[in-house]
Order: sequence, then C-alpha cells, then structure tokens
Amino acid sequence: MRGARGFTLMELMISIGILALIAGLVWGSFSPIWRAREEVEIQANRYHAIRLAMERMRRDIAMAFISDRYDPKRYRERPTHFVGERGDRGPLRFTTFSHNRLYVDARESDQAVVEYRIDRDPDDPSVDALIRREKPVIDDDPERGGTEMVLVSGVLGLTFEYWDVEKEEWVPEWDTTDAAWANRLPQRVRITLTAEGDDGKPRKYVTQATIAMTTPLGR
Repeated sequence: MRGARGFTLMELMISIGILALIAGLVWGSFSPIWRAREEVEIQANRYHAIRLAMERMRRDIAMAFISDRYDPKRYRERPTHFVGERGDRGPLRFTTFSHNRLYVDARESDQAVVEYRIDRDPDDPSVDALIRREKPVIDDDPERGGTEMVLVSGVLGLTFEYWDVEKEEWVPEWDTTDAAWANRLPQRVRITLTAEGDDGKPRKYVTQATIAMTTPLGR
C-alpha cells in the first residue's frame, strides 16, 4: 500500500490564488453596498444635526424676552433686547430664558444672551457653519463674550422673518433698540436654514417659533 500523498507547492499556490480571486470578487460585490451604507449614515447624521439645530433655535427664540427690570443707574438703556438683521446670514441676537446651568453652584440664572449667525467654520474655513453664541451674563456689551459652538457645518444660508401683528405681515428685521420696536417682540419668527442636500442641490428647512412674552416685563 502506497503512503498518503500530500499537496505539492504548486497545488497550494493554485489553491491560494483561487481563494484570493474569490475573495476579490466578493469584496468587489459588497464594497459598493458598504460605501452606500456609509453615505446613508453620513446623510442621516447630517439631517439629524439640522433637525436638532432647528429645534434649538425654535426653543431659544420661543423663550425670548425684554424687561424693564434693570438698574437705570448702571445702564443708560435697557440691556435686554431682540435684534435681528436683514440678510441670509443672520445674525439674530436676543435675551432669552433658555439658559441651562451645567453646575449646581454656578452663579448663573436661566437668562442669557444668545446669538445665531452664519460664519466661517473654525475647523474648516473653506465652508460656512451655523454658529450659536451664548453669554450667560446680560450686560452692556452684548455683542462680545460668551462661548460659541458650531451646530451644523456646510450650510448655505440662514434667514429670519418676523411676524408684525400691527402690520399683519412678515418683516425682514427687528430691533428693540429702535423706537419702532422698543416695547414689543414679534409674535412669531420664521426660521429658514439652507443647506446642501444629498443630491448636491440647496435644500431649505423651515420652522416657526412662537414667542410667549411679546411685551416687556414690568418693574
């Protein structure tokens, strides 16, 4: 009886080559699926970030307020305000009750100055981003200070429109530091964020915020 014969080196090389060919074919067939899955996940995460940003803007604006409760000896003008400029990059800056204290003993209240605008992404200056600035201290320098964070990168525009109950129409700007709007806030704010869709074309996302307190809080 002849002894059992093993594989020769040539046979092993041929077997490995066949396995490598099969693996390559399998990888080639599944690779587009994996890439498509990754692309879908990226788009889903982006849409989720946009929805969260829209909801955050809606919540902050809904809790906007102005107040006559301030020390006239310290401030010549009312420090609470609501200033929305005309244009497709914002900005909108206002005082709001939406501040969340992160620490129990923090010397902060639920009041803050919040600003939304479109500006260059600090992590990628080649694209624009939706930026939220929050300053937990209301003082006589609302345009400076606080912390900034990017909510959505790669956006194309941000527009705010304000419902004027006296004119019964949407207006493109609002400024409580001006006599025309000094003692009232808009009843509603329409927010339109424009961002690039998954087809490469601009896509608009729209929501509205209803402001609960449209007149100044009294002394």
